[in-house]
Amino acid sequence: MKYSKIIKTQREFFNSNQTKDLGFRITQLKKFKSLLKEHETEFYKAIYSDFKKSEFDTYSSEMYFVYDEINTAIKKLPKWAKRKRNKTNMANLPASSFTVVEPLGVCLVIGTWNYPYHLSLVPLITAIAAGNTVILKPSEIPSETSTVMAKLINDNFPHEFLYVIEGSIPETTELLKERFDKIFFSGSTAIGRIVYQAAAKHLTPVTLELSGKSPAIITKDTNIKETAKRIIWAKFLNAGQTCIAPDYLLVEKAIEKELLIALKTQIEVFDYAYKNDNYVQIINARNFSRLEALIDREHLYCGGQTNAKTRFISPTILSDVNFEDPIMKDEIFGPLLPVISFTDIDVIIQEIKTRPKPLSLYIFTKNKSLRDKILHEVSFGGGAINDAVMHISNNNLAFGGVGESGMGSYHGEAGFKNFSHYKSILQKPFGFEPNFKYPPYTKKKLGWIKRILRN
Repeated sequence: MKYSKIIKTQREFFNSNQTKDLGFRITQLKKFKSLLKEHETEFYKAIYSDFKKSEFDTYSSEMYFVYDEINTAIKKLPKWAKRKRNKTNMANLPASSFTVVEPLGVCLVIGTWNYPYHLSLVPLITAIAAGNTVILKPSEIPSETSTVMAKLINDNFPHEFLYVIEGSIPETTELLKERFDKIFFSGSTAIGRIVYQAAAKHLTPVTLELSGKSPAIITKDTNIKETAKRIIWAKFLNAGQTCIAPDYLLVEKAIEKELLIALKTQIEVFDYAYKNDNYVQIINARNFSRLEALIDREHLYCGGQTNAKTRFISPTILSDVNFEDPIMKDEIFGPLLPVISFTDIDVIIQEIKTRPKPLSLYIFTKNKSLRDKILHEVSFGGGAINDAVMHISNNNLAFGGVGESGMGSYHGEAGFKNFSHYKSILQKPFGFEPNFKYPPYTKKKLGWIKRILRN
């Protein structure tokens, strides 16, 4: 196959056991961080070229996460990788039990386009920390970011350890024909199914970081001004091209009008524009056309300005929306925010539960019992209370989806575990051993076994 040679080379390098050495891993992580610092300006220029993402947004929503993952791994890797003692049950005494942490092997990381550095390099860093070799396939859609990552990695690391393969569907298709020890994929649910099916042929474990329609539930006792500020920031960050952005709002009817005014006011305060370095282009013409078609002028509350030449769609709010409207059929993944009002929280909960489990869910309320009710009844990947999106910035929280929004999680120790195998070991000394388990079997032995095992 097309990529068999590089995968064979990486497998041979992995089998040499060099990556299992913690010193080797930490050295590579420090080297990676140093190279990123050295070439950071090139990374900023590349992503601005792809979709006008500013240095501020790129650092705060991309590079910060990569540096944080590296720093956390360097600091905590010895603890994460340490052999762990386990209790030994009565049936195995005298003996000791422990768990050995080992890397999985040759890993494939498939990144996505909306946060091309964050969603490609964070899992790659995590795989390195766990002691694996890695092939990275970044998204080809933001082509400049793909090129700058490929150059940095392929020019500075041995290919048998780290290697970037650029390309689009044909290259990804060929890669998925190969046998890997782990595949990590970020992207759409539709492509995630293809990756999962390909991995199943080799029984390769897969982590899928997908997406879905993430709701924000807002009750009448919320702080309206603060709620509006946090939602507008979270929704229109990256022009809504964020997998965990609030996809739609569920607003208690009693505060709907007041909240809509506050949302519109906050958009005006933030003054989203390319020239202000706080807004980005829609990634390509295809997505621009898809989003433009979703703007139902009958439901337009504010925004709705578009420019195909510059791929600009202004922050847009749609009101009086219901679950049957076209915009509610699929994840929006753009700067359009539909608002649905409700009077009965149980009806809303049931509506969410009848749909695929969302990647994120946000609750804006001062009502503790209502908050706990939603957390208890609704399944979702992760989320926040009285905030949105920011849970992803806490490296102590595992990040991942559930059901159609993904499987597996990463960030911090969760990512290390994701790219590791935990090998369970029972160790017995030679010498004394009760004879109960060996033939001949007798009623007396069975009686002793039942007493010891307490069944």
